[in-house]
Amino acid sequence: MTTKTGVADAGNLIITGVVLMLIGDLLFALNDAMGKWLVASFAVGQVLVIRSVGAFIVLGPMILRQGPMALFRVEQKGLQFIRVFMATCDVALFYAAVAYLPLADVMTFYMAGPIYIAALSHFFLGEKIGWRRWLAVLIGFAGVVIALRPSTAMLSLPSLFGLAGSLAFALSLVMSRYLRSTSDTTLVTWQTIAALVTGIVLSIGHWQPAALIDWSGMLLLGIVATCAHLLITRSLKLAPASLLAPLQYTLLLWAIVLGYLFFDDIPDAQIIVGAAIIVVAGLFIFHRKNLKETIPTEAVPPDGH
Repeated sequence: MTTKTGVADAGNLIITGVVLMLIGDLLFALNDAMGKWLVASFAVGQVLVIRSVGAFIVLGPMILRQGPMALFRVEQKGLQFIRVFMATCDVALFYAAVAYLPLADVMTFYMAGPIYIAALSHFFLGEKIGWRRWLAVLIGFAGVVIALRPSTAMLSLPSLFGLAGSLAFALSLVMSRYLRSTSDTTLVTWQTIAALVTGIVLSIGHWQPAALIDWSGMLLLGIVATCAHLLITRSLKLAPASLLAPLQYTLLLWAIVLGYLFFDDIPDAQIIVGAAIIVVAGLFIFHRKNLKETIPTEAVPPDGH
C-alpha cells in the first residue's frame, strides 16, 4: 500500500511539473512579445534594469518570507554562479537578437533548446532517454523549422546571439534541475540581481527618457518574466528535464496566438502543419516517459514557493 501511495505521489508531482511548465511557457511567450516591442525603442541595458526592478515586486515578499540571509546559504556555490551567468546570458542575448531579427527567427533558435536539454540531461543528470524520444525531439525541431521558415538574416551576427542564448537557456534549465534543493526564490533572485548589474553596465551612455506606458511596460516585463522563471524552476524540481524540455515547443503555439492578437499575423498552412508536428512529437515523448523514473516526494523541498 505504501509503495502504491509513493508511486501515485510521484505521478502527481510529474503532472504538476508539466502544468507549471506549460503556464511558464505561456508567460515566457508574453515576455518575448513585450520584450521585442520594448527593445525596438530602448537599449537592451535600460530594459534589463527596469525589468529587474519589476521582478523584485514579485520577489520582495518571497525574500522576506524565507529570510534574506537564506540567499547566502546555497549549495555548490560554483555551480550556482555558472547557472546565474548562463541565465543572465540567456536574457541579454535574447533581447540583443530580437532587437535586430524577427521574433520568429529568434524563436527558431530557442526551439533547439529541448535538443540541448535532452543531451545534457542524459550526460549530466543521468536521465535515460530512449531512441524513440530522441527521434521525437528531432522531429519536433523539424516541425519548428517547417513552421517558422528561417530567413536569410539567420546568417547575420545577431543570429549568433540567438544561438548562444538558446544554449545558455538550456544550460540554465539543466542546472536548475541539478540544484533543485535550493529554493526557487533564491535561484531566481540571484539571476535577477545579475541581470540588474548587467543592465546597469550596458545602459551606460544609452539611457533615454520614456513615457509612462513604456516604464510600465518594462516593469510588467519583469513581473511576467519572474513569474515564468519561478514556475519553470519549480517544474524542474518536480519532473525530469528530459520530459519537460519538449513542452517548450508550446511557445510556438502561443507565438501564433499572440502574433494574431497583437500584430495581426495570421498563420498560413505551413505554420499550422509545423505546429501540428511539434504537438504530436511532444505528446509522444510524454507518452513514452516511464513515470516510475522520478524523484521521490521527500526530495522536493517544501519551501512553499
